[in-house]
Amino acid sequence: MRLLILISTLISLINADRILVLVECLSARETHSLFFRSLQDRGHQLVFRTADDPSLSLIKFGERNFDHLIIFAPSVEEFGGSVNVEEITRFVDEGGNLLVAGGSNLGNAIRELALQHGFEFDEPDTMVIDHNNYDMLLDDGYHTTIVASKQQLLNAQLVVGETTKMNPVLFKGTALIAHKNNRLRLEVLRAASTAYSYRPSVAVDEYPNALGQQILMIGAVQARNNARVVFTGSLEMFSDEYLSANVYKVGSNEDPVRSGNLELVTALSKWVLKENGVLRVKKVEHHLAGNKEVPREYTIMDEVEYAIEIEELKDGKWRPFNEKDVQLEFVRIDPFVRTTLVGKNGRFSTRFKLPDVYGIYKFLVDYRRVGYTHLYDVQQVSVRPLLHTQYERFIRSAYPYYASSFSMMFGVVLFSLVFLHYKEPPKPTATTSKKTN
Repeated sequence: MRLLILISTLISLINADRILVLVECLSARETHSLFFRSLQDRGHQLVFRTADDPSLSLIKFGERNFDHLIIFAPSVEEFGGSVNVEEITRFVDEGGNLLVAGGSNLGNAIRELALQHGFEFDEPDTMVIDHNNYDMLLDDGYHTTIVASKQQLLNAQLVVGETTKMNPVLFKGTALIAHKNNRLRLEVLRAASTAYSYRPSVAVDEYPNALGQQILMIGAVQARNNARVVFTGSLEMFSDEYLSANVYKVGSNEDPVRSGNLELVTALSKWVLKENGVLRVKKVEHHLAGNKEVPREYTIMDEVEYAIEIEELKDGKWRPFNEKDVQLEFVRIDPFVRTTLVGKNGRFSTRFKLPDVYGIYKFLVDYRRVGYTHLYDVQQVSVRPLLHTQYERFIRSAYPYYASSFSMMFGVVLFSLVFLHYKEPPKPTATTSKKTN
C-alpha cells in the first residue's frame, strides 16, 4: 500500500508544472502563504528564489527550465544570473506563462518588462487614489487602499471567475496603462471613474498621467502563441492580509464582507497558469456525404460532410467542449462557405455543397474567444472540375438552343432537297409557219 502511495506521489511530482517564483526576500513565502499554498494544492511545484540570485536561469540548451514564472519583486533593478528582460521575453515566446506584481516602488526591470508586453506603469512613487472608493480600516489616510466592485472586472468568467457573487476587491499599488495599439490586451480590472494616479503625499498641481477608467489595476495579454501574461500594480492584493480582510468601504451602510481577493487571484492564477481555458483538437474528418472514405480529391458541387472534435482542459482533465459558436470556413482565397457547426458532446459537424469553382481549398476552423486559447485547424483539399463523362448531356435551360439547331438542320435539309430535286417545267417554244397565199 505504501509503495502504491509512493508511486502515485512520484508520478504527480513528475507531471506537476514547475513554477519559478522570484521574490525580493524569502519572507514573502509567509506574508503571501495563502496564495502560494493554493498553487501547491492544485499540483504545482514552486521553486523560490530571490530576484538577484546569481544562479538564475530560465532557458538552458534551448529548453525552458520552468513552465511558468511569477515575479513578486517590484523594486528589482536588475535580475540575477542570466535572467533579464530579453530572456523573460524569450521565455514567453517559447510558450512560458508570466505573472508580475508591481508596487509604488518599481524598479526599471519591471517597467521595461511591462513595456515589452504593451503596458506601462505610471511614474515612480505614484499610486492609484480614489476618495470615493477606499477601505476605512486598511487605508493609511491617503485613500490608496482601493475598493473595486465586481462591475469593474472583465466580463470573462474564465479569467476572473464567477463575478455574480464576488465581493469587492482590495487593491493598493501603482497604475497600469495599456497601449491602445496592443490588440491582444485584456483589461481585467479597471479603476472607477473617480480614481486618478498621483503621488499620495503631494498636492495635485498638475494634470495626472492617468485617471478614471484609463487606469488599469490588472492587465493581461494572451500572445499569438497562446502564452499568457498578467501584470498588476499591487503586490498587496496577493497578501494574506488582503485575502482574509473584511471590506469596510467608505460611505457604505452595508455590513462588512470578506474581500473577493482570494476568489479573484485564484481564478486569475488558474487562467495564467493554463489550468483552464485551454482547447485542443482531438480529431478531424471530412468525406463525401454517405461515404466514410476520404477521397483523393473532391469534385465541384459535391455534397461533403465535415466534423471536428474539440476538447477543453478542466480540473486537469480533457473534457468535451460544448459551446455553440464554432464556425467552419471553406476557403480558397476568400471564404466560399461559412457555416456554424452543430455541436454534440464535443463533436461539431456540418454538411454542405461544394462551390461550382475548382481550385485548392481549406477546411478552416479559427476559434478566437476571450479567455480561451486560440484554436486553429486547417485541412487542405483539392476540388477539380467535372470530367467530360460527368457533364449532363441535355440541359433544360438549353432547350431553345437545341430547337434552334434542329430547326436550322431541318431547314438546310429541306432546302437541299428542294434545290436538288426541284425542276422547272419546260417553257413552250415559238413555232414559225410559212405563210401561203
